[in-house]
Amino acid sequence: MEQSKQVETSTHAGNLDLIGGWVCLDFVNTLDGHRNGHSRDYLGSYAELVLWARHVELVTEDEARQLIDRARRQPTEASQVFERALVLRETIYRIFIALASGERPAETDLANLNEALSVALARLQLVPTPAGFAWAWRDEAQDLERLLWPLARSASELLTSAELNRVRECGGDNCGWLFVDTSRNRSRRWCDMKSCGNRAKAQRHYQRKRTAGHSKP
Repeated sequence: MEQSKQVETSTHAGNLDLIGGWVCLDFVNTLDGHRNGHSRDYLGSYAELVLWARHVELVTEDEARQLIDRARRQPTEASQVFERALVLRETIYRIFIALASGERPAETDLANLNEALSVALARLQLVPTPAGFAWAWRDEAQDLERLLWPLARSASELLTSAELNRVRECGGDNCGWLFVDTSRNRSRRWCDMKSCGNRAKAQRHYQRKRTAGHSKP
């Protein structure tokens, strides 16, 4: 228990801003600076992936604890799953950045996503609820790969949703976060006006002052 708390306090994965609108985009946003060569990665280990998954409520507190404990007991398997998670993250990023840029995703990326999706869908089942039935993941709480299943499913659902043409890339320098633009006139440019938006405004203001200064006799 104490070790789990130490992992939580040593990472930012568990408190990232969630601005994507879809969990697959928030997953992509665990890496800053896609456009400029990956300046900061908030996921450095399987344990940090678990903390992020808890942050976005893909797992409960108990499930997160079980996954971290199993990862400690099976470090090689956890490392392999973590590497597959990073590959999936890049696959999802390339698909949606292509679409946001008006291009077609690469066939290899779609094939890779379909492969991850086939694994995920094999773990889905129907369960009864008070209102009828619902989809749920099979009770495999300690399967280290379970974190990848809802991410692949989320990406596939966004690709087939009416919101697909609202996917945008933040215009901030060294950001590259993706989000679904839900503004009425579809004019949102920044992941967050308080961060990237304000920096861009400040930069424009500085450039205007500098230009005005150079134009004086």
